[in-house]
Order: sequence, then structure tokens, then C-alpha cells
Amino acid sequence: MQFMKRFIPSVSRPSLPDRPALHAPPVLLVLCAVLLAITPPLSASKPNVLLIAIDDLNDWVGCLGGHPQTKTPNIDRLAKRGVLFTNAHCQAPICNPSRTSIMYGLRPSNSGIYDNQTPPWEIAALKKCVTLPRHFAANGYRTLTTGKIYHDSGMPKGDFDVIGPIPGQRLRQDARVIPETQAGARGLWDFGPQAYDETLFQDHADATWAIAQLNQPADQPFFLSIGFYRPHVPLYAPQRFFDEIPEDRILLPAVIKHDRNDLPAIVERIAVSRHSPSHDWFVKTGNWRKAVQAYLACIRFTDEQVGRLLDALDASPHAKTTMVVLYSDHGFFLGEKEHWAKQSLWERATRVPLIIAAPGYARGQSSPRPAELLSLYPTLIELCGLSENPHIDGISLVPLLKHPHAAWTQPAITTHYQNNHSVRTERHRYTRYTDGSEELYDHQTDPNEWTNLASLPEHTALKQELAAWLPKSNTPQAAMGKKGK
Repeated sequence: MQFMKRFIPSVSRPSLPDRPALHAPPVLLVLCAVLLAITPPLSASKPNVLLIAIDDLNDWVGCLGGHPQTKTPNIDRLAKRGVLFTNAHCQAPICNPSRTSIMYGLRPSNSGIYDNQTPPWEIAALKKCVTLPRHFAANGYRTLTTGKIYHDSGMPKGDFDVIGPIPGQRLRQDARVIPETQAGARGLWDFGPQAYDETLFQDHADATWAIAQLNQPADQPFFLSIGFYRPHVPLYAPQRFFDEIPEDRILLPAVIKHDRNDLPAIVERIAVSRHSPSHDWFVKTGNWRKAVQAYLACIRFTDEQVGRLLDALDASPHAKTTMVVLYSDHGFFLGEKEHWAKQSLWERATRVPLIIAAPGYARGQSSPRPAELLSLYPTLIELCGLSENPHIDGISLVPLLKHPHAAWTQPAITTHYQNNHSVRTERHRYTRYTDGSEELYDHQTDPNEWTNLASLPEHTALKQELAAWLPKSNTPQAAMGKKGK
């Protein structure tokens, strides 16, 4: 029924040391021997981490039910091995601030990173921050990465011990499908099948490299992160995925006329992408279905790479000692609200898939509690028994990994540029912009966010309650010094 509303039709123990020459009390020697025998080495006591990031993936995932034609059997099977957070949200609806928030453990409103042009490692105030992989390294982990974990695949110097391929969004083998026009598809905005060898696609190559790492023995725990590019534009995937879902059978997202008439004027200034074509262009040129088909094809291709990783992990010596985390950096619009890409504080841009499968915690369950990607840093610290980092934001999700329906008061907060914030609870979304204008949606009755309730006097108390969660800090946009220093 929901679719009808949203769419148009093991490790050895260390040997005991020789008895010391010192004349220690016999009881003490026995006690030391017992402790050595029962204390496992570091690699056995701390779990490995496999962190999987997917770019621009919204809720078009089978286990989230976001689109009836999506196909994600591998992401779905991972969900059965852990906890699926059905109400998870990013901290910013564009790549750089979202990924900075995850890896540095800071809200955009505290870091001052709001755009895609400012590398956080070039900002003086952030140079002393300990990133997530560096915190793991400081706690005895070997850190490895491939693909897109930070924006543009850049990263702080020395952030990871081992770095695999990071080729970028587009490869030399790619062939443009949609001709470039000034008012239409241009730059990265292209979509359609590609005919070259599948093993040369960057996500396939990244998965292959990560699989090789999983197949190696480890004398210390590892933190392995892999960032898949698709379904980020250009929406390229092998032809066979397009053949599975013919264009003329594609179901389009539901759009209603005048949907944005009840929105504050500021929305038209900040909820836009300077690079994506307009919705009108997609409709008039007959490219809407083509783009949706390409997005769905990319999801199927990326899901296959996730499957290859999971198969390799299961066949590796690390199968029982590795937790797996999968998330997307933000969502993506494909015409809803007559909007494309992300760059907004609406549900389709903020909501993301988030799965945490950790040995010894809940399996095959979902949690409807609001969850933030910001929580990954403190959650992994707790799960792996690492030293705390007192300088990060966010709260651990471990209580929800133990009891997915546990009492939970923390909402999810998303920020889009300075002092524009959205608060998401289990039922409502409240947004306040820098000029004081507002949006309010009741997801129980309006999952598409078609009706802005902010102007109705009967919701004044609710708005005040939700506004109490708005960030008190609104750090100005971080600025780099001369030559990016």
C-alpha cells in the first residue's frame, strides 16, 4: 500500500614465560600464570571492523521498502545479520560535510564544514582532531581503505596505514550516454549503461582489493573501510542491469502539482543543486524514466559488490570476529518534490540506510528510533572496547543494538549550511532556517512531506518542543588560509 502512495504504477594463546629467577611468592606466581593463560591477545579480544560506505543511496533498498523495483539481496542479508536502523539520517545532505561529520565525529555546526569545497584536514581548528581511523590505529588496529570514504577520495595525511585504489567518480573507459547541454545533463550528470569489462568498474576493483585484504592473516585487529561510488552520478552500470528493468516498465516517484507552494522562500535558494538538471528538463526531454532506471541499475550493481565482500568475509579466517557496518552518506531525490540530487532538508535527502552487524548483539531486527551517522564513531568505540575520545559529538547506538526498541529520546539532526537545521523524531520533522522560517511534517499521516504544517497555530507547542533540540552552536563556514593551509 505504501508503494501505491509513493509511486506511479581462531587465534593461538601466547606461551607462558619461563619462571623468573626472582624469588616471588609461590601463590603470586600461580596467579600470574593463570592470568596469562586466560587473557587473550589483542587480536582475539578486539573485533575487526569492515566499514562499507555507499554514495548517494536513499531508501531504495529491499529491506527498507523504498522502491518496488529495487533489488538488494546482499544488503538485505546483511540486515538479517544485525540491526537495521529504519529511521537513520545523515548530518548534512551533501558529501563533504556528511563524510567529515562521520570521520571526525563532529556536527557541521561545530566543525564549520558545510560545503564540498573545504577539506577538513586543511582547517587549522580541525588539525588536532583525531579521526575515526586514527583513533583505531592509536588503539592497536591496522587501518586500511579503498574507494570513497572522504569527499573526492582525499584524506588527511597518514589517516590510514594502507590505501588501495581511489580512482574517482569517472574512469577513462566511461563513455558519455546523454549529450551535454547547458540547460540539461552536463559534467557528472550522465546516466546509462557502459559496455567495458565489469572488472574495470571502480566499485568492482575496490571490492576486489578489499577482498584480497580480507583473505590475508592478521596479527592485529583491522579497521577496513571501503567506499563505493555508485549510485552517485554519473549513473553508470553494466548493460545487464539495465536489461533486468526495461525503461518502459519503470515506476516513477509520485509528484503532486504545487507541492512547494507552502514552503518558505529560502528553500528556493538553498535546496537547489547548481549542477543537476531541473525536473522540468527530465520531464520534457523524456529522461526521467531513463535516470530512474539508471539509478536502480547502479544500486543492483553496488549490491553485487557488497555480496562479494560478504562472501569473502564469510570464507575468511575473520568471519566470526568481524563486525560489519553499512551506511550511505546521504539520500537522493529523483523527481520527488520536483527536486533532483540532495541539497535539502527533506526526508529523501536526509534518510539513509544504516546496518550494524556486530557479533553478540541483536540479529535480524530493525529499530525505528532516530539514528544519526554521527553516532558511528562513539558506537564503534564502545563495540570495540577502545579508549574514549572526549572531543567528539554524538551518542552511542549500542543500547539499540542490544534492544532495538529501547526507550530513546535523541532525535536525528541534519544541517544544510550555517544555521539551517532539521530535527527528525520517530513521527515528525521540524526544520528551521537561518531567517526563522519553518517547515513541519507529520510522517504518520504524510510520509511524502507534501503538507507543511508549520503555519498552523495548533502545532505551536510541538514546534517549541522540537526546536529545543536545535544546535546551540552555529560555527561560521570554515575557511582555509593561503594556498589551502
